[in-house]
Amino acid sequence: MQRCTFIFAGGGTGGHLYPGLAIAQELEELAAAAGDRDAARCVFVCSNRPLDARILGAAGVEFVASPARPLSMRPLGLLRFAAGWGAAVRHARRTIAHERSGTEGARRVVVAAMGGFVAAPAVQAAGVERAPILMVNLDAAPGKANLWIAQRALRSAGCMTAAPVTHRRAQAWESIPPIVRREVLEVRDAAACKSVLGLDPARPVLMVTGGSQGARSLNEFVQSFAATPDGRGPLTAGCWQVLHQTGPAGDDAARAAYAAAGVDAVVQPFTTDMGTWWGAADVAVARSGAGNVAEVWATRTPTLFLPYPFHKDEHQRHNARTVVEAGGAMLGRDRIDPAANIRENGPMLLRLLTDTAFRREMRGRLAGLGPADGATRVAQRLWEVGQTRDNGG
Repeated sequence: MQRCTFIFAGGGTGGHLYPGLAIAQELEELAAAAGDRDAARCVFVCSNRPLDARILGAAGVEFVASPARPLSMRPLGLLRFAAGWGAAVRHARRTIAHERSGTEGARRVVVAAMGGFVAAPAVQAAGVERAPILMVNLDAAPGKANLWIAQRALRSAGCMTAAPVTHRRAQAWESIPPIVRREVLEVRDAAACKSVLGLDPARPVLMVTGGSQGARSLNEFVQSFAATPDGRGPLTAGCWQVLHQTGPAGDDAARAAYAAAGVDAVVQPFTTDMGTWWGAADVAVARSGAGNVAEVWATRTPTLFLPYPFHKDEHQRHNARTVVEAGGAMLGRDRIDPAANIRENGPMLLRLLTDTAFRREMRGRLAGLGPADGATRVAQRLWEVGQTRDNGG
């Protein structure tokens, strides 16, 4: 059996890191099933942002920070990107060389490109070092970086029925279900999850999340909704309670807003325990980044999606399309202004909170989408590449 190091290249947000962690878990299981746990070593090449170290450190995985910088069209930003590109390619080449000549014997190296500004220079390095590349496209519509990466990848996998991308190295693009961490997939007792989080286990929970970075306009919408007569009704008087992940610097304002409205709420700027959070949630309001959509699919949580409003390609709207068209979620537009959001999106949120039969139907529609087993499928493809001797590396 060939021993392999799988390098997961991506970072800057939890949306690039958590799917990699899910795939790494499955690779470790494959190695254990094959009788050699050392057959799959997983290393993450991430950004140097503190969030990456926090997420990967909490997961207990090995990681190295790349000097890669995001692309910017501003003169100073462009200079930083160019300098960071060269440094990041050299950094990734050293990482590949180090893994190949480990103290425990030679290992093959396979690079899993998870997207974003960290992945592209790592792919460039893998090409120079002749290490096989598998691209994982997480958003429904591939961005420019992933379109570039796909031309250099041995194989590509795309979530949420992403459109195929033409390859120079003609392997089929494989459409896969969402990639979700095992701790989110685990069936959990909702009452126990609520108790762990300091919530009343007998009352329903509205969860609010803008993703690992939070979303100020989404925060302000829900807080303002709680202060309106329509919102205050279901959210007070012993009915709903709120579980809110605000992002950095938003938690104090959210606590104050909920306290002023008389709403019972648990507020945190960030959490690494999304399994317990989704386990506690009866309804969610969320951005429709690939990670949130995947976790709504997996946990069957009726959700109002408010996509990030500043993406020109509106790829977050495309991300939500499958679950919305299936009838498992609602899709609004973030109007940024709280009053405009209450006028346009408030009625949808109110229906989610007050229509029990509607929520039950949505959960059934989400169940009909099938298992969110994308992590298992990608791990199997990586394992196959790692055990094949004629694909470089």
